[in-house]
Amino acid sequence: MRYALILAGGSGTRLWPLSRDASPKQLIPLLEGRSLLEEAYLRLEGLVPEERRLVCAARRYRDPVIRRLPSLAAAGPSGVPRYVGEPEGRDTLAAIYLSCALVAREDPDATVGLFTSDHVIRPAARFREIAGRAYALAEASPGSLVTFGVVPDRPATGFGYVELGPELAGAAASPGARRVLRFREKPDAATAASFLAAGPGRYLWNSGMFVWKAATFLELARRYEPALAASIDAVARGAGLPGFEAELAAAYPALKKISVDFGFMEPASRDPGVEIAVLPLDLEWLDIGSWPAYGELLPRDESRNAASGEAALVECSGTLAVSTEPGHLVACLGCEDLVVVHTPDATLVCPRSRADELKKLYGPVSELEGGRYR
Repeated sequence: MRYALILAGGSGTRLWPLSRDASPKQLIPLLEGRSLLEEAYLRLEGLVPEERRLVCAARRYRDPVIRRLPSLAAAGPSGVPRYVGEPEGRDTLAAIYLSCALVAREDPDATVGLFTSDHVIRPAARFREIAGRAYALAEASPGSLVTFGVVPDRPATGFGYVELGPELAGAAASPGARRVLRFREKPDAATAASFLAAGPGRYLWNSGMFVWKAATFLELARRYEPALAASIDAVARGAGLPGFEAELAAAYPALKKISVDFGFMEPASRDPGVEIAVLPLDLEWLDIGSWPAYGELLPRDESRNAASGEAALVECSGTLAVSTEPGHLVACLGCEDLVVVHTPDATLVCPRSRADELKKLYGPVSELEGGRYR
């Protein structure tokens, strides 16, 4: 059967001060009252039934997530939780391995789609059509790994890239599917420009979303990261039984902290026995990982200004103004390429060009007032 796993573990530090430890970016109602996580969950309607959709995030966010998505409170038929709560963050490989191990206990033949919770993807119907082809491809070729590539529209240095090989052939091929030659790390500006110039027939952005057979993923991960796999396997056997949460909390801190890209996809791309396919996502894909990216969702005037909440921008250009406090006006005069964000207890002002550097601010700010701004 088909399962879907939504990863919702990002900290969202680049959306401070709106995103905080108690309410990370995936839970903030940024999209007309809905959070990015809710959007990701609803985007799967008609693709994967609710009872086979899982969310993996920090254990401490279980209650606020389930308030937004009540169906996650129910466990699967074998007691496998649909909200997979991590005791602490150990990057994406541990989160995915744990979730796939739990799914495989319920259905050893499961096909699992891994989806992100921090992107706007439109239109949803087109996304479901492409994702459906990815599931079909993974089911037809059980040993294959399928990923999604986004057509670049600029020489971005904040994304990894997928280098494309020839088209897939044979009965298992899906229209537009290509072999992956290799995954390229986040490039410098000159390299990113060369990737863009080569065109989408050669390079795509790495979307961070995948589809594969759970059994295939688990087998390969045991080969590439045996210690991590063995630790999680030992705990996952007790899912649904008393003591599972305590055993998971005891084992998790010792797990290797590594991403699925570095710990799994890169060695898989060098493994001669593994075929990796990529399907292009020829639709709107926006990574809401920073304030300028959020500004892309808002209407802009002729001077490229954007605003949310009560804001006035006079003789400004390229400026984003956000106020989340009712009755509080953010007024900007003569500002160029600034980000101004006001919340009830904190205000951010920074150049748009440095919005990706907010992690530098997050540490010192977190130490103030006993961590109340963290």
